[in-house]
Amino acid sequence: MGQGTQPGWIVVLNGAPRAGKSSIAAAIQDSFDGPWMNFGVDAHVRHVTPPRYRPGIGLRPGGERPELEPWVPVFYAALYESVAAHARLGLNVVVDVGHHDAHAVPRDTLRDCARRLAGLPALLVGVRCPVEEIMRRRRAGQPGREGEYATAMAAEPVPAPVLLWQREVHRPGIYDLELDTSQLSPEACAAAIRRRLDDPEPTSAFRRLAEAG
Repeated sequence: MGQGTQPGWIVVLNGAPRAGKSSIAAAIQDSFDGPWMNFGVDAHVRHVTPPRYRPGIGLRPGGERPELEPWVPVFYAALYESVAAHARLGLNVVVDVGHHDAHAVPRDTLRDCARRLAGLPALLVGVRCPVEEIMRRRRAGQPGREGEYATAMAAEPVPAPVLLWQREVHRPGIYDLELDTSQLSPEACAAAIRRRLDDPEPTSAFRRLAEAG
């Protein structure tokens, strides 16, 4: 994969915050052959997006930052163009994002991104995790991310932003592969993706999304 004139693979991990996408991306980079470039949402928000336009592609689906909403589809378009450029040069790319179209009018951001990968080998993976486990991970915290996640005690209601992520991030739910990180470790998820990449059956999720009317 990703050598000479052959395009590199693109693996897009889509799921809610704290679903485990970043850990899967790290497992892919650690264990797969060849260079796997990480174009994840964290790097894009922290190191690419100007502070006053953050969180950019990490924008919640709750409409808290209406002044940023017109920019988010543009940021995504630029991200996917960069991903496609790397793949055309023979580099493999893993992308961990939380797609939703609550910010977009019309609601076709994912379809637009899919069209930008036309002709490239791209796998769309749904990274799922039950909200109870999401909340446990949020309460446990993450080094360097203090204060960034909405939390609640175990006996308290799940915060509205968390429920919105769970509802919006997997629409329309067209995937080549789905993984439940409450049942699988990051390494097991990476191994499942590796098996799917070795499958001779062509991937179809991005093609189906691009063709959707």
